[in-house]
Amino acid sequence: MALSGDPGGFAGAGAERAVVALRVLAGRLSVCRLPAEAPWPNRVGSSSLFSVTRTAHELSVVCAAGEEPAGAVVEPGWRSLEVAGPLDFGMVGVMAGITGCLARAGVSVFVISTYDTDYVLVREQDLDAAVMWLAGDGYPVSQTPAPGD
Repeated sequence: MALSGDPGGFAGAGAERAVVALRVLAGRLSVCRLPAEAPWPNRVGSSSLFSVTRTAHELSVVCAAGEEPAGAVVEPGWRSLEVAGPLDFGMVGVMAGITGCLARAGVSVFVISTYDTDYVLVREQDLDAAVMWLAGDGYPVSQTPAPGD
């Protein structure tokens, strides 16, 4: 893990921020909403990312475009940047640094955390700008080749 200064001012005076590598995952994603009582959806296909979260108010699903659950409210057109992991639970400010950089760029995000790492989803039309801003802020960003490339 590399450390650098905090140009965004998120960590406080004199604090360091963790700089992690990111990787753009292949494939387009959709963010979906179902009623809280909807049945748990099964994964379809082999998308680069599949996530289901249930709260008292909703069931959220992130899945490959074209594999959305029936009856869902769908926000299509997302791409995912995976934070290189696994990340130690003691790391502080990883998402603050990344999302702060993207906020300065005017890029909206949808974030998913797992046990090992984090995923930052950005709208497909914002992907190039997100990669440029992150790289400019010191975050190494690589691309995952699409299947068959």
